[in-house]
Amino acid sequence: MEAVFDLEEFLPYRLNRAGDAASAGFVELARARHHMTRPEWRVIAMLGRSGRLTAGQIVRRSGMHKTKVSRAVAALERRVWLRRSTDEADRRIENLELTEAGRSAFGELVEFAREQQAMLVARLGPERLAALDSALAVIMDGFGPGEPASDDS
Repeated sequence: MEAVFDLEEFLPYRLNRAGDAASAGFVELARARHHMTRPEWRVIAMLGRSGRLTAGQIVRRSGMHKTKVSRAVAALERRVWLRRSTDEADRRIENLELTEAGRSAFGELVEFAREQQAMLVARLGPERLAALDSALAVIMDGFGPGEPASDDS
């Protein structure tokens, strides 16, 4: 007898769908205005927040696979939105940071991201937001840091 499996009830699938729904407007804006992929946005966002990171640090902090980070870094470098520099203390290390053009794109997208966040928070309300934050923390704590995100995320 074959087991019945309902994908629509599978929690990882539902979480992925919820993430897609919550970020759809933002992803479309980033794609339309800047021809930017999700991994490129995540790299820009991490550099915009931290200033200077290595690709390895971005992989560990974001959970993205190193190949996705490498491709995003290369694409952003071709656009002159980030620059690489050799670390003076250890010449084997390459630091990444946003250029002026990269900071400009980051600033524009951050404003829209804040609007998206405010709409989601308003729609959820304080109680649901607290419950969601708590549930997400439990789920995320169940997976070790640095676990690569799927290709879909």
